Amino acid sequence: MARGANYKYWGFGAIAIGSFASVVDHGSVNIALPSIATHFDTNLPTVQWIVIGYALTISALLLPMGRLADLLGRKEVYIAGSALFVLGAVLAGVANRLEVLILARIVQGVGAAMSQGTGMAIIASMFPAGERGKAIGLIMTVVGTGAVAGPAVGGLLVDALGWRSVFFFNVPLGALGVLASLVVLAGRSSQPAGTETQRQSFDWWGAALSTGALVLFLLAITNLPNFGVNSPPILGGFLGFAVLLGAFIWWELRCATPLLDMRLFQRKTFSFGAMAALLIFLGSSAVFFLMPFYLQRVLAYSPGKAGLVVVPGALCMAVLGPLSGHLSDRYGWRRFTVGGLALSAAGLFMLSRLTEGSSLALVIPALIMSSSGMGVFYSPNTSSILSAVEQERYGVVSAFLNLVRNGANVTSIAMAAAIVTATMGSMGYEPSLAAVAGGGVTHAFTLGMSRAYLVMTVLLITGMVVSAFKFEQK
Repeated sequence: MARGANYKYWGFGAIAIGSFASVVDHGSVNIALPSIATHFDTNLPTVQWIVIGYALTISALLLPMGRLADLLGRKEVYIAGSALFVLGAVLAGVANRLEVLILARIVQGVGAAMSQGTGMAIIASMFPAGERGKAIGLIMTVVGTGAVAGPAVGGLLVDALGWRSVFFFNVPLGALGVLASLVVLAGRSSQPAGTETQRQSFDWWGAALSTGALVLFLLAITNLPNFGVNSPPILGGFLGFAVLLGAFIWWELRCATPLLDMRLFQRKTFSFGAMAALLIFLGSSAVFFLMPFYLQRVLAYSPGKAGLVVVPGALCMAVLGPLSGHLSDRYGWRRFTVGGLALSAAGLFMLSRLTEGSSLALVIPALIMSSSGMGVFYSPNTSSILSAVEQERYGVVSAFLNLVRNGANVTSIAMAAAIVTATMGSMGYEPSLAAVAGGGVTHAFTLGMSRAYLVMTVLLITGMVVSAFKFEQK
């Protein structure tokens, strides 16, 4: 496609379709989890792997794929990843065993790792520096719209056609994204960044060490409820993580073409922005994992109605994302990042007050506040981080930001599941949400969920403190 004055918007539109499909997939799968758990007769610690397997794969591969895109060409890596994501959706839809479904989600995770960081890097490189907040705000519009559509469409599909339909729904949507990218990005140069020597030098040691460290950490976190914090497998996992992380940092500081230049963390805007992003996703991701179980198993709503409950909050995210991004280009980042974290913290605290008798009059406003805070926070924070690095590093930095989000997502879900499981176990109940139907087991689950949300609130308040001191204003 010819590159005219509006090419950046055509390019954004092509990538937006793939981003929309990815977000719809995430929201619809969360709504389908209770039905999947019932179908396969499994419990909370097991069913969480449908989400964790996907996010863990993304987390492990994002940095290598981001660096590979900078070396080989972002366009090719993005399109290949989008196609692989569609293939994984097909495999998930036909899975007849839980293990096969989790494997299909891992395939989707590989595709998502290839496309997530590169998609944002392509968009960021299309827009001039003064419009970067606007560009990221447009991405947030797509994310917010997908967040609205995912639970709503997913709930209706589960009600009408069963849980498999949420995966099949994404096949034509994802395929359209691949086709649009092939057509629109055909005129875009795929020339990689860097010198010829740099393009030929991929940091395989850095990729191996970072992947190993992430896998050990996330496996240790997710298996805490099964083994206990003092068990040899968990202690060994955390020890191995610490050793590999230290080795990764040591190697990256000495490598001529590092996977992630550790000197970037000497830049205040970059390091504090990444920390704030980590904390908001640690504090917020578990909301979207636990809430479908609460709505469907405790309050006894259908999947369709449960999906509609989260729509208002996602709609607010879609509206506030581009608005805060545009305003931050003019007025600076800090007031929006601190304000967004404060709003999310207030919403999480309200959610921590839920009981088995709570009404939607409390649930919906709390979800609106939590989601709105994320919408206000994300665009200015991401814009600030990208402003601290050179354009040729957009691929690996965008991948790093997605790594922060996905790693925090996995950790948040694992922490919440561990708190709920421990609470239910201390009260004499198994963490089987298929059996949650009333009485003591309902109370035990809700109490565990409330405790988890209270812990998440503390994380968001910590993020507020980080954001208050982090930025050098424009």
